[in-house]
Amino acid sequence: MRFFSAPDIDFAGIRTELGITEDYGDQALAEAADAVDSCAADREDLRHLPFVTIDPPTSRDLDQAVYLQTRPDGGFTVNYAIADVGALVVPGGALDAEARRRGTTFYFPDESVPLHPRVLSEGSGSLLPDVDRPAVVWTMEVAPDGTVGGLGDGGVHVRRALVRSVAKLDYAGVSADAARGALHPSIAALPAFGQLRSRAALARGAIGLDMPAQEVVRDGDGWTIRLARRYDSEDWNEQLSLLTGIVAGTIMRDANVGILRTVPPPSDAAVEQLRAMAATLGASWPDGATIGQFLAAQPADSPTTLALMSAATGLLSGADYLALPAVANDDGTTPYTEHSGLASVYAHVTAPLRRLPDRFATEACLAVAAGRPVPDWVLEALPGLPAQVEESARLASRADRESVDLAEAVVLEKYVGQRFDAVVTRPRRDRRAAEVFVADPPVLAPCEGDPAPGNRLAVTLTQADPAQRRVRFTPVDGAGERSE
Repeated sequence: MRFFSAPDIDFAGIRTELGITEDYGDQALAEAADAVDSCAADREDLRHLPFVTIDPPTSRDLDQAVYLQTRPDGGFTVNYAIADVGALVVPGGALDAEARRRGTTFYFPDESVPLHPRVLSEGSGSLLPDVDRPAVVWTMEVAPDGTVGGLGDGGVHVRRALVRSVAKLDYAGVSADAARGALHPSIAALPAFGQLRSRAALARGAIGLDMPAQEVVRDGDGWTIRLARRYDSEDWNEQLSLLTGIVAGTIMRDANVGILRTVPPPSDAAVEQLRAMAATLGASWPDGATIGQFLAAQPADSPTTLALMSAATGLLSGADYLALPAVANDDGTTPYTEHSGLASVYAHVTAPLRRLPDRFATEACLAVAAGRPVPDWVLEALPGLPAQVEESARLASRADRESVDLAEAVVLEKYVGQRFDAVVTRPRRDRRAAEVFVADPPVLAPCEGDPAPGNRLAVTLTQADPAQRRVRFTPVDGAGERSE
């Protein structure tokens, strides 16, 4: 998914066209407004732990809070609190049904449309500072080599708790504090932890796709696109969620119950296409470097990285959810259970305010950890969840595509007829046009013809129509056409 920010452009028409609204229905809204903690009696009181949240400055749907400690042996104790949506949404109620229908929070360049009504997602369910909140707390012991134990050896403890965040931090502030050696005590160890886990991920063959975010800004009487700054604190913080998802996936896989996030291994063709792209763009791929190591070495603020990361998305195509216990494939084979991008088993559990599967996966982990049966409402939902989420993902992908098309058309409208140097990032497939990357302004957009991926060619911007949300480049004099 492309990450675009364009708060001054109106994307309401796309939301209306796709039927994505904040109309949750009166009953679901009432349940959200009146939500109470159904598990209050079962919570451990952890309000003495100084949890903090790290999010974009305007965010109010705060799913995660962290309190991180360095162990005497050089490892880390991670306390990670996740909003306990499962305790606030009544199974079988109107809010539960509406959340299942939506499946996800939908993100647009100007605003988002939440999975749950804001009264819950930005209110009673959010880990806002200085208020008591129900949470599921994961305590994970990370060894000095970056590995983590499991439920059976005391390396992982997961339970319901009452927490109280002491500060709402943002990425820019955390990175600035780290640079001057003044991090909040609760996350003083975050840089070392994040770097350790990143090294461990690359060592096991993980592939990270850190797509640079783009933002549309005013430029005189028009618009331009620029790459948004990515803070190192975003990478450190991401490692907390990835660690928790790996631990959760391991718990559910070993118990053979729950829901995993899976991605099949990349095809040889996708790897070769990425290598060709790197060569065309002049990005050095050292001998012996894995895909993940090569991508991790790319500068976050470079337009070239946008092109490489876009091409690299083909490595991790086929992402899906797998309900456990798994049903055999049609050919009798066992379904693939790992996330190849992480080189590990993995599950979504850290964003239940924004993603539907997290609530069910969390309940499965809580039950397994406590040695009790998984609730019937979870078991009944698991087989149908992958299909439900896939439908939501298709709609989210369309919303993202339409939004990017509109934003790029607005920016590029004044350039129609101009010539650009481009690199082909994606071939033509069926009804989907080929895609090219232009460095200035940094855009990825459709191109006529059938140019080969990795080729550098001259193109003319022949269309940029905001009304139709359509951008088209055309190779100059047929340049880049593949011969039969």
